[in-house]
Amino acid sequence: MLTALQQDPTPEQRTIISEELGREPKGMQYVTALDSQGRPLVVQVDALVDNKPFPTLYWLSSRLLVKELSHLEAAGVIKKLEARLLEDEQLLSEYRKSHEDYIRRRWDAMSVETRQKVADLGFTEVFSRRGVGGIENWQQVRCLHTQYAHHLSGYNAIGQWLDQEYGIKQLIP
Repeated sequence: MLTALQQDPTPEQRTIISEELGREPKGMQYVTALDSQGRPLVVQVDALVDNKPFPTLYWLSSRLLVKELSHLEAAGVIKKLEARLLEDEQLLSEYRKSHEDYIRRRWDAMSVETRQKVADLGFTEVFSRRGVGGIENWQQVRCLHTQYAHHLSGYNAIGQWLDQEYGIKQLIP
């Protein structure tokens, strides 16, 4: 049973995340998805890290899921997906909604101070048009990891497709 949420990481979860990733992610704010054993699967990251836009709002922190999605990327699944997006208007429409959801969630996650800093640093347009994983062309798929992290934390058509085609969610304890 997967749990989607938004909570401060506990010290134990920070340790697990660091072990899974090999380091603690910069700018980590919250844990946004847990497996049935309470292990963190996804973390939410600050919009700005070191005064630069961080490329993703959601970071997949499960070594198992990272490994599985890396195998799919190596097998050419991104090219397959991009070809499908060109043919399947419904999937493309849902993918667009995923990017819109992601942008909205990213803005909603920013404090008033962070929004002002984004504006002062000249990044308002970047955060307003770049979708999942910082991608600008919404007919391309850059990274299955960021898509799936968003799927576990919000709405993502590519993550749903990965579950349907490859049973990724079934790998989660």
